[in-house]
Amino acid sequence: MATAAETRPEDDLETFRGEVKTFLKANFPDELKGKGSALRSVEGPTEETEAEKNWRVAMGSRGWGTPTWPKQYGGGGLSKKQARVLEQEMAMAGAWNPIGGMGVMMFGPTLLEYGNEAQKQEHIPPICRGEIRWCQGYSEPNAGSDLANLQTFAEDKGDHYVVNGQKTWTSGGQWADKCFCLVRTDRSDKHTGISFLLIDMDAPGVEVRPIQMISGMSPFCETFFTEVQVPKENLVGEEGQGWTIGKRLLQHERTNISGGGAAMLNAQPLSKIAKDYLGTDENGQLADADLRGRIADYEIAWNTFLLTARRAIEESKAQGGVSEISSILKNVGSKLGQQRAELLIEIMGFRGLGWEGEGFTQKELEHVRGWLFGKATTIYGGSTEIQNNIIAKRILGMLDHQ
Repeated sequence: MATAAETRPEDDLETFRGEVKTFLKANFPDELKGKGSALRSVEGPTEETEAEKNWRVAMGSRGWGTPTWPKQYGGGGLSKKQARVLEQEMAMAGAWNPIGGMGVMMFGPTLLEYGNEAQKQEHIPPICRGEIRWCQGYSEPNAGSDLANLQTFAEDKGDHYVVNGQKTWTSGGQWADKCFCLVRTDRSDKHTGISFLLIDMDAPGVEVRPIQMISGMSPFCETFFTEVQVPKENLVGEEGQGWTIGKRLLQHERTNISGGGAAMLNAQPLSKIAKDYLGTDENGQLADADLRGRIADYEIAWNTFLLTARRAIEESKAQGGVSEISSILKNVGSKLGQQRAELLIEIMGFRGLGWEGEGFTQKELEHVRGWLFGKATTIYGGSTEIQNNIIAKRILGMLDHQ
């Protein structure tokens, strides 16, 4: 059954646009304009300023940080068209969404589909308000690309499980409040022996060790579980359903990190940045014709990708949600993101070599570290090779050689 928002007359979109403008004028402070960062979700928590807190609370109270999620769980309850209007107006105002992370990108949409009512009521509202951080317990030292080989075991103890094992590449594990985790509950079958469990990161027996990256950040971690007790009500779905739920969550992850999500939608055009750094000739163009051509080629490819991604995502949602098309978006989007970072470093010249110090702006340092961090995008969320396998099997219908 269609919601009131979805059946709202088209003319009312302009009324809604006016509502958004009024909200932004009243709640988004000028001092935060343009200060959103694509690295905010991986840099770890920083002390919120009063302005940042007020902005987060304002967005959370409307549910506009998760605009299309059901209103009954704290979401905005907006139609897709209304959410697009919100996105447009925020971009024009230089505003950024203060509510994000893995709870929004991956776990929340998955729980809305597979969780029971009690789990939705407990976990979704704090995500919508930006009050909680989630991390992902998937990969293990011997279960990366072959994720179904995971060995972290949850032993049934009646009213609870006891979890033992190790996860790796746990992004944000040292800052997270909770972890959505794939565990083995049955050793007799590789896939149907996996279950989806929610674990408190401050529970006794949970140990997190950050992994230093080339970018200078440490968002990735090793996570150890030693005799960790987890209540039975923290099981999402049924025992043995974890592989199905886990794959669904990965589709949400790939869609978001591909560029089909919001991370780079409002990024400043490279052509504008290049003119700021390199200046223009008498015709108002970059003097370097080769660089000008490569930037133009990139921006055509990127905008074409965004249009394709938006269409593909809308088609998938119309058919019941994200789909295997997310693997294509992930491959193309992550490569385009890396290409943009390379061009950006070239455009900045020696200012693209900064690591720290007053001689560089905060944005320049973010670009450099983001360029290095971006090397991981073709690996996390499922490597390019894994996505190629999914595309071959699930989209092209190709079978493994026997």
